[in-house]
Amino acid sequence: MPKLTLFILESCPYCIRARKYLAELQSEDPKYLKVEIDLIDERKERALANSYDYYLVPTFYLGKTKLFEGIMTKNDVKAVLDAALAS
Repeated sequence: MPKLTLFILESCPYCIRARKYLAELQSEDPKYLKVEIDLIDERKERALANSYDYYLVPTFYLGKTKLFEGIMTKNDVKAVLDAALAS
């Protein structure tokens, strides 16, 4: 089963939007519910966040491979989910 890691900040408007897109895509297409997502708030889990190489949130990783960093559109989130399913 594919597993993504999503680094966020709770109050970040771009993170909130990315999570909204995730929920929309999962409700529109049930195949996206198969993708497990570890949601990591970088303020609460600093040690883990510091072990990854990124600067902006939201940031998606598949394993240790960065798939996307920064402001996301719904299509960007869809591309991340599709990449996870294809792995």
